[in-house]
Amino acid sequence: MSKELNSLLPRGIAADGDAASALAQRTHAEPPHAYRTPFARDAARILHARAFRRLAGKTQVFTRLPGDPLSDHFRSRLTHTLEVTQISRTLAGALGLNTELTEALALVHDIGHPPFGHAGEKALDQALAAHGQRFDHNLHALRIVTWFEERYPAFRGLNLTLGVREGIIKHSRDYAAAEHPELSEYFLDMFPPLEAQLIDLADEIAYLTADLDDGLDSGILTVEQVRESVPLFRGFHDAAWRAYPAAAPRLAVYDALRHMLNAFVSDLLAEVRRRVSALGATTLEEVRRAPERLTALSAETEAARRTAKQFLYDNFYSSPGMEEVHRHAAQVVRDLFTALLAEPALMPEDHQAQIESQGLARTVTDYIAGMTDVFIEQMWARIARG
Repeated sequence: MSKELNSLLPRGIAADGDAASALAQRTHAEPPHAYRTPFARDAARILHARAFRRLAGKTQVFTRLPGDPLSDHFRSRLTHTLEVTQISRTLAGALGLNTELTEALALVHDIGHPPFGHAGEKALDQALAAHGQRFDHNLHALRIVTWFEERYPAFRGLNLTLGVREGIIKHSRDYAAAEHPELSEYFLDMFPPLEAQLIDLADEIAYLTADLDDGLDSGILTVEQVRESVPLFRGFHDAAWRAYPAAAPRLAVYDALRHMLNAFVSDLLAEVRRRVSALGATTLEEVRRAPERLTALSAETEAARRTAKQFLYDNFYSSPGMEEVHRHAAQVVRDLFTALLAEPALMPEDHQAQIESQGLARTVTDYIAGMTDVFIEQMWARIARG
Protein backbone atom coordinates (compact mmCIF):
# COMPACT_ATOMS: atom_id res chain seq x y z
CA MET A 1 0.00 0.00 0.00
CA SER A 2 1.26 3.45 -0.87
CA LYS A 3 2.36 5.82 1.85
CA GLU A 4 -0.46 8.21 0.90
CA LEU A 5 -3.17 5.56 1.23
CA ASN A 6 -1.71 4.29 4.49
CA SER A 7 -1.13 7.66 6.18
CA LEU A 8 -3.06 8.49 9.34
CA LEU A 9 -4.39 11.86 10.38
CA PRO A 10 -2.79 13.61 13.38
CA ARG A 11 -3.72 11.73 16.55
CA GLY A 12 -5.31 14.76 18.18
CA ILE A 13 -8.06 14.84 15.55
CA ALA A 14 -9.65 11.56 16.60
CA ALA A 15 -12.46 11.70 19.17
CA ASP A 16 -11.18 10.71 22.60
CA GLY A 17 -12.92 7.53 23.73
CA ASP A 18 -11.49 7.49 27.24
CA ALA A 19 -14.16 7.21 29.92
CA ALA A 20 -13.09 10.56 31.39
CA SER A 21 -13.35 12.49 28.11
CA ALA A 22 -16.12 15.00 27.48
CA LEU A 23 -17.67 13.08 24.57
CA ALA A 24 -17.82 9.88 26.63
CA GLN A 25 -20.06 11.39 29.31
CA ARG A 26 -23.61 10.15 29.79
CA THR A 27 -26.74 11.94 31.04
CA HIS A 28 -26.91 9.43 33.89
CA ALA A 29 -23.51 8.61 35.38
CA GLU A 30 -22.45 4.98 35.16
CA PRO A 31 -19.31 3.27 36.45
CA PRO A 32 -16.73 2.42 33.76
CA HIS A 33 -16.85 -1.04 32.26
CA ALA A 34 -14.02 -3.43 33.07
CA TYR A 35 -12.99 -4.11 29.48
CA ARG A 36 -15.16 -2.06 27.10
CA THR A 37 -14.81 1.58 26.16
CA PRO A 38 -17.85 3.90 26.39
CA PHE A 39 -18.33 4.00 22.61
CA ALA A 40 -18.06 0.21 22.35
CA ARG A 41 -20.77 -0.07 24.98
CA ASP A 42 -22.93 2.35 22.99
CA ALA A 43 -22.56 0.25 19.84
CA ALA A 44 -23.69 -2.81 21.79
CA ARG A 45 -26.68 -0.96 23.27
CA ILE A 46 -27.77 0.13 19.81
CA LEU A 47 -27.28 -3.35 18.39
CA HIS A 48 -29.49 -4.87 21.10
CA ALA A 49 -32.21 -2.21 20.90
CA ARG A 50 -35.70 -3.14 19.73
CA ALA A 51 -35.72 -0.21 17.31
CA PHE A 52 -32.56 -1.59 15.70
CA ARG A 53 -34.13 -5.02 15.24
CA ARG A 54 -37.15 -3.45 13.58
CA LEU A 55 -34.91 -2.11 10.80
CA ALA A 56 -35.02 -5.64 9.37
CA GLY A 57 -38.68 -5.05 8.57
CA LYS A 58 -38.32 -1.58 7.08
CA THR A 59 -37.87 -0.77 3.41
CA GLN A 60 -34.61 0.68 2.13
CA VAL A 61 -35.86 1.39 -1.40
CA PHE A 62 -38.33 -1.41 -2.07
CA THR A 63 -39.00 -5.05 -1.20
CA ARG A 64 -41.13 -5.89 -4.23
CA LEU A 65 -42.96 -4.35 -7.15
CA PRO A 66 -46.77 -4.40 -7.37
CA GLY A 67 -47.94 -7.92 -8.13
CA ASP A 68 -44.56 -9.49 -7.35
CA PRO A 69 -43.93 -11.74 -4.34
CA LEU A 70 -41.71 -10.54 -1.51
CA SER A 71 -38.00 -11.01 -2.14
CA ASP A 72 -35.25 -11.69 0.37
CA HIS A 73 -32.56 -10.43 -2.00
CA PHE A 74 -33.16 -6.69 -1.86
CA ARG A 75 -31.71 -4.50 0.89
CA SER A 76 -33.72 -3.75 3.99
CA ARG A 77 -32.97 -0.77 6.20
CA LEU A 78 -31.01 -3.18 8.41
CA THR A 79 -28.79 -4.68 5.72
CA HIS A 80 -28.12 -1.19 4.41
CA THR A 81 -27.10 -0.13 7.93
CA LEU A 82 -24.66 -3.02 8.18
CA GLU A 83 -23.11 -2.09 4.84
CA VAL A 84 -22.71 1.52 5.98
CA THR A 85 -21.11 0.26 9.20
CA GLN A 86 -18.54 -1.82 7.31
CA ILE A 87 -17.59 1.09 5.05
CA SER A 88 -17.48 3.55 7.95
CA ARG A 89 -15.20 1.39 10.10
CA THR A 90 -12.87 0.94 7.14
CA LEU A 91 -12.70 4.69 6.58
CA ALA A 92 -12.14 5.48 10.25
CA GLY A 93 -9.44 2.85 10.61
CA ALA A 94 -7.59 4.02 7.51
CA LEU A 95 -7.60 7.59 8.81
CA GLY A 96 -6.64 6.74 12.38
CA LEU A 97 -9.95 7.95 13.80
CA ASN A 98 -12.01 6.39 16.60
CA THR A 99 -13.44 3.25 15.00
CA GLU A 100 -15.69 2.44 17.96
CA LEU A 101 -17.44 5.82 17.86
CA THR A 102 -17.72 5.50 14.08
CA GLU A 103 -19.26 2.03 14.37
CA ALA A 104 -21.82 3.19 16.94
CA LEU A 105 -22.84 6.12 14.75
CA ALA A 106 -23.14 3.96 11.64
CA LEU A 107 -25.29 1.43 13.47
CA VAL A 108 -27.66 4.12 14.74
CA HIS A 109 -27.73 6.47 11.74
CA ASP A 110 -31.03 5.16 10.28
CA ILE A 111 -32.78 4.04 13.46
CA GLY A 112 -35.22 6.96 13.25
CA HIS A 113 -36.60 6.09 9.81
CA PRO A 114 -40.29 5.14 9.54
CA PRO A 115 -41.65 2.27 7.40
CA PHE A 116 -41.75 2.41 3.58
CA GLY A 117 -38.42 4.17 3.15
CA HIS A 118 -38.31 7.78 2.01
CA ALA A 119 -41.87 7.58 0.68
CA GLY A 120 -43.12 6.80 4.18
CA GLU A 121 -40.99 9.54 5.70
CA LYS A 122 -42.31 12.13 3.24
CA ALA A 123 -45.92 11.13 3.88
CA LEU A 124 -45.45 11.23 7.65
CA ASP A 125 -43.80 14.64 7.46
CA GLN A 126 -46.67 15.99 5.35
CA ALA A 127 -49.26 14.61 7.76
CA LEU A 128 -47.51 16.17 10.74
CA ALA A 129 -46.99 19.48 8.91
CA ALA A 130 -50.76 19.95 8.88
CA HIS A 131 -50.44 20.24 12.67
CA GLY A 132 -47.64 22.78 12.55
CA GLN A 133 -44.81 20.27 13.16
CA ARG A 134 -42.28 18.37 11.05
CA PHE A 135 -40.82 14.88 11.03
CA ASP A 136 -37.02 14.69 11.02
CA HIS A 137 -35.58 11.19 11.20
CA ASN A 138 -32.39 12.37 12.93
CA LEU A 139 -34.33 14.08 15.70
CA HIS A 140 -36.68 11.12 15.92
CA ALA A 141 -33.66 8.84 16.34
CA LEU A 142 -32.58 10.99 19.28
CA ARG A 143 -36.04 10.55 20.81
CA ILE A 144 -35.75 6.80 20.38
CA VAL A 145 -32.40 6.45 22.13
CA THR A 146 -33.14 8.96 24.90
CA TRP A 147 -36.73 8.01 25.68
CA PHE A 148 -38.55 5.25 23.82
CA GLU A 149 -36.06 2.45 24.35
CA GLU A 150 -36.64 1.06 27.85
CA ARG A 151 -34.07 -1.52 28.92
CA TYR A 152 -32.67 -0.22 32.20
CA PRO A 153 -34.37 0.19 35.59
CA ALA A 154 -32.29 3.26 36.48
CA PHE A 155 -33.28 5.46 33.52
CA ARG A 156 -35.29 5.70 30.31
CA GLY A 157 -33.53 5.44 26.98
CA LEU A 158 -30.15 3.91 26.28
CA ASN A 159 -28.14 6.58 28.13
CA LEU A 160 -25.72 6.90 25.22
CA THR A 161 -22.62 9.05 25.39
CA LEU A 162 -22.64 12.69 24.37
CA GLY A 163 -20.46 11.87 21.36
CA VAL A 164 -22.94 9.38 19.96
CA ARG A 165 -25.96 11.59 20.65
CA GLU A 166 -24.27 14.52 18.96
CA GLY A 167 -23.44 12.38 15.95
CA ILE A 168 -27.00 11.09 15.68
CA ILE A 169 -28.37 14.55 14.99
CA LYS A 170 -25.41 16.15 13.21
CA HIS A 171 -23.91 13.44 10.99
CA SER A 172 -25.87 14.53 7.91
CA ARG A 173 -26.90 18.12 8.55
CA ASP A 174 -26.42 21.13 10.79
CA TYR A 175 -29.06 22.63 13.07
CA ALA A 176 -29.41 26.31 13.96
CA ALA A 177 -29.41 27.03 17.69
CA ALA A 178 -32.15 29.64 17.26
CA GLU A 179 -34.48 27.07 15.70
CA HIS A 180 -33.59 24.20 18.03
CA PRO A 181 -32.82 25.51 21.52
CA GLU A 182 -33.58 22.03 22.90
CA LEU A 183 -30.36 20.83 21.21
CA SER A 184 -28.08 23.37 22.88
CA GLU A 185 -25.83 20.76 24.51
CA TYR A 186 -24.76 19.42 21.10
CA PHE A 187 -22.33 22.18 20.07
CA LEU A 188 -24.58 23.58 17.34
CA ASP A 189 -22.09 26.35 16.57
CA MET A 190 -19.47 23.79 15.52
CA PHE A 191 -19.15 20.89 13.13
CA PRO A 192 -19.22 17.36 14.56
CA PRO A 193 -16.06 15.23 14.80
CA LEU A 194 -14.80 13.56 11.64
CA GLU A 195 -16.16 10.22 12.89
CA ALA A 196 -19.68 11.65 12.56
CA GLN A 197 -18.97 13.51 9.32
CA LEU A 198 -17.83 10.28 7.66
CA ILE A 199 -21.20 8.61 8.17
CA ASP A 200 -23.03 10.81 5.71
CA LEU A 201 -20.72 9.97 2.80
CA ALA A 202 -20.40 6.33 3.80
CA ASP A 203 -24.20 6.25 3.61
CA GLU A 204 -24.14 7.81 0.14
CA ILE A 205 -21.48 5.41 -1.12
CA ALA A 206 -23.30 2.40 0.28
CA TYR A 207 -26.68 3.15 -1.16
CA LEU A 208 -25.50 4.34 -4.59
CA THR A 209 -23.76 1.08 -5.35
CA ALA A 210 -26.36 -1.04 -3.55
CA ASP A 211 -29.29 0.62 -5.32
CA LEU A 212 -27.65 0.05 -8.69
CA ASP A 213 -27.30 -3.60 -7.65
CA ASP A 214 -30.92 -3.91 -6.49
CA GLY A 215 -32.20 -1.97 -9.49
CA LEU A 216 -30.41 -4.32 -11.88
CA ASP A 217 -31.37 -7.42 -9.91
CA SER A 218 -35.04 -6.39 -9.95
CA GLY A 219 -35.08 -5.82 -13.69
CA ILE A 220 -36.14 -2.18 -13.31
CA LEU A 221 -32.72 -1.16 -14.61
CA THR A 222 -30.78 -2.76 -17.44
CA VAL A 223 -27.03 -3.03 -17.74
CA GLU A 224 -27.25 -1.11 -21.00
CA GLN A 225 -29.00 1.79 -19.26
CA VAL A 226 -26.43 1.95 -16.49
CA ARG A 227 -23.50 1.70 -18.91
CA GLU A 228 -24.89 4.52 -21.04
CA SER A 229 -25.65 6.92 -18.18
CA VAL A 230 -23.05 6.13 -15.49
CA PRO A 231 -19.53 6.46 -16.99
CA LEU A 232 -17.84 5.32 -13.78
CA PHE A 233 -19.73 2.03 -13.92
CA ARG A 234 -19.07 1.63 -17.64
CA GLY A 235 -15.31 1.95 -17.17
CA PHE A 236 -15.18 -0.72 -14.49
CA HIS A 237 -17.63 -2.95 -16.37
CA ASP A 238 -15.42 -2.81 -19.47
CA ALA A 239 -12.41 -3.70 -17.32
CA ALA A 240 -14.27 -6.68 -15.85
CA TRP A 241 -15.08 -8.04 -19.30
CA ARG A 242 -11.49 -7.60 -20.43
CA ALA A 243 -10.15 -9.41 -17.35
CA TYR A 244 -12.84 -12.13 -17.27
CA PRO A 245 -14.27 -12.56 -20.78
CA ALA A 246 -15.84 -15.92 -19.91
CA ALA A 247 -17.52 -14.72 -16.70
CA ALA A 248 -21.29 -14.81 -16.28
CA PRO A 249 -22.81 -11.37 -17.04
CA ARG A 250 -24.01 -10.85 -13.47
CA LEU A 251 -20.48 -11.46 -12.14
CA ALA A 252 -19.10 -8.72 -14.39
CA VAL A 253 -21.74 -6.39 -12.92
CA TYR A 254 -20.79 -7.33 -9.37
CA ASP A 255 -17.12 -6.76 -10.16
CA ALA A 256 -17.87 -3.33 -11.62
CA LEU A 257 -19.96 -2.30 -8.60
CA ARG A 258 -17.25 -3.54 -6.23
CA HIS A 259 -14.62 -1.43 -7.97
CA MET A 260 -16.97 1.52 -8.09
CA LEU A 261 -17.49 1.37 -4.32
CA ASN A 262 -13.75 1.07 -3.76
CA ALA A 263 -13.10 4.07 -6.00
CA PHE A 264 -15.48 6.22 -3.93
CA VAL A 265 -13.92 5.09 -0.64
CA SER A 266 -10.34 5.60 -1.83
CA ASP A 267 -11.15 9.05 -3.17
CA LEU A 268 -12.88 10.03 0.09
CA LEU A 269 -9.84 8.97 2.09
CA ALA A 270 -7.51 10.99 -0.11
CA GLU A 271 -9.75 14.08 -0.07
CA VAL A 272 -10.16 14.05 3.72
CA ARG A 273 -6.38 13.84 4.13
CA ARG A 274 -5.93 16.67 1.62
CA ARG A 275 -8.44 18.94 3.36
CA VAL A 276 -7.07 18.29 6.82
CA SER A 277 -3.54 18.98 5.57
CA ALA A 278 -4.60 22.16 3.76
CA LEU A 279 -6.25 23.42 6.93
CA GLY A 280 -3.23 22.44 9.01
CA ALA A 281 -5.56 20.88 11.57
CA THR A 282 -4.01 18.75 14.30
CA THR A 283 -6.80 18.77 16.92
CA LEU A 284 -10.49 17.95 17.13
CA GLU A 285 -11.20 21.56 18.08
CA GLU A 286 -9.71 22.73 14.77
CA VAL A 287 -11.85 20.22 12.87
CA ARG A 288 -14.95 21.46 14.70
CA ARG A 289 -14.19 25.11 13.86
CA ALA A 290 -13.10 24.57 10.26
CA PRO A 291 -14.70 26.80 7.60
CA GLU A 292 -16.55 23.77 6.19
CA ARG A 293 -16.95 20.05 6.78
CA LEU A 294 -13.75 18.21 6.00
CA THR A 295 -15.29 15.02 4.63
CA ALA A 296 -15.93 15.25 0.91
CA LEU A 297 -15.11 13.67 -2.42
CA SER A 298 -12.77 15.30 -4.92
CA ALA A 299 -14.46 17.47 -7.55
CA GLU A 300 -14.12 14.80 -10.24
CA THR A 301 -15.47 11.97 -8.12
CA GLU A 302 -18.22 14.16 -6.70
CA ALA A 303 -19.36 14.81 -10.27
CA ALA A 304 -19.42 11.05 -10.89
CA ARG A 305 -21.44 10.54 -7.71
CA ARG A 306 -23.98 13.17 -8.74
CA THR A 307 -24.32 11.59 -12.17
CA ALA A 308 -24.98 8.16 -10.67
CA LYS A 309 -27.45 9.57 -8.14
CA GLN A 310 -29.38 11.50 -10.79
CA PHE A 311 -29.56 8.38 -12.92
CA LEU A 312 -31.06 6.45 -10.00
CA TYR A 313 -33.62 9.19 -9.33
CA ASP A 314 -34.68 9.34 -12.96
CA ASN A 315 -34.73 5.63 -13.72
CA PHE A 316 -35.13 3.74 -10.44
CA TYR A 317 -36.60 5.76 -7.59
CA SER A 318 -39.12 7.44 -9.92
CA SER A 319 -39.75 4.53 -12.29
CA PRO A 320 -43.42 3.67 -13.05
CA GLY A 321 -43.47 0.62 -10.79
CA MET A 322 -41.80 2.49 -7.95
CA GLU A 323 -44.22 5.40 -8.27
CA GLU A 324 -47.09 3.01 -7.59
CA VAL A 325 -45.22 1.67 -4.55
CA HIS A 326 -44.74 5.23 -3.28
CA ARG A 327 -48.40 6.15 -3.83
CA HIS A 328 -49.50 3.12 -1.86
CA ALA A 329 -47.08 3.91 0.97
CA ALA A 330 -48.34 7.48 1.19
CA GLN A 331 -51.96 6.30 1.23
CA VAL A 332 -51.32 3.82 4.03
CA VAL A 333 -49.52 6.41 6.18
CA ARG A 334 -52.17 9.10 5.60
CA ASP A 335 -55.08 6.77 6.30
CA LEU A 336 -53.52 5.38 9.46
CA PHE A 337 -52.52 8.83 10.72
CA THR A 338 -56.09 10.05 10.28
CA ALA A 339 -57.58 6.96 11.93
CA LEU A 340 -55.31 7.18 14.97
CA LEU A 341 -56.04 10.87 15.41
CA ALA A 342 -59.74 10.06 15.44
CA GLU A 343 -59.38 7.04 17.71
CA PRO A 344 -56.22 7.22 19.89
CA ALA A 345 -57.36 4.14 21.82
CA LEU A 346 -56.13 2.09 18.84
CA MET A 347 -52.60 2.80 20.06
CA PRO A 348 -50.95 0.83 22.89
CA GLU A 349 -51.33 2.22 26.40
CA ASP A 350 -47.72 3.36 26.65
CA HIS A 351 -48.22 5.57 23.59
CA GLN A 352 -51.55 6.86 24.83
CA ALA A 353 -49.78 7.93 28.00
CA GLN A 354 -47.55 10.24 25.93
CA ILE A 355 -50.43 12.29 24.51
CA GLU A 356 -50.64 14.69 27.46
CA SER A 357 -46.97 15.69 27.26
CA GLN A 358 -46.26 15.26 23.54
CA GLY A 359 -49.61 16.09 21.98
CA LEU A 360 -51.79 13.77 19.94
CA ALA A 361 -50.27 14.43 16.50
CA ARG A 362 -46.70 13.86 17.67
CA THR A 363 -47.71 10.73 19.59
CA VAL A 364 -49.41 9.29 16.51
CA THR A 365 -46.31 10.11 14.48
CA ASP A 366 -44.06 8.38 17.00
CA TYR A 367 -46.24 5.27 16.91
CA ILE A 368 -46.33 5.07 13.10
CA ALA A 369 -42.61 5.79 12.77
CA GLY A 370 -41.77 2.76 14.88
CA MET A 371 -43.77 0.34 12.73
CA THR A 372 -42.32 -2.15 10.28
CA ASP A 373 -43.72 -2.38 6.77
CA VAL A 374 -45.63 -5.57 7.54
CA PHE A 375 -47.11 -4.24 10.79
CA ILE A 376 -48.35 -0.97 9.26
CA GLU A 377 -49.92 -2.86 6.35
CA GLN A 378 -51.70 -5.22 8.74
CA MET A 379 -53.00 -2.41 10.95
CA TRP A 380 -54.11 -0.41 7.91
CA ALA A 381 -56.01 -3.43 6.58
CA ARG A 382 -57.72 -4.03 9.95
CA ILE A 383 -58.84 -0.41 10.17
CA ALA A 384 -60.02 -0.41 6.55
CA ARG A 385 -62.20 -3.47 7.29
CA GLY A 386 -63.69 -1.58 10.22
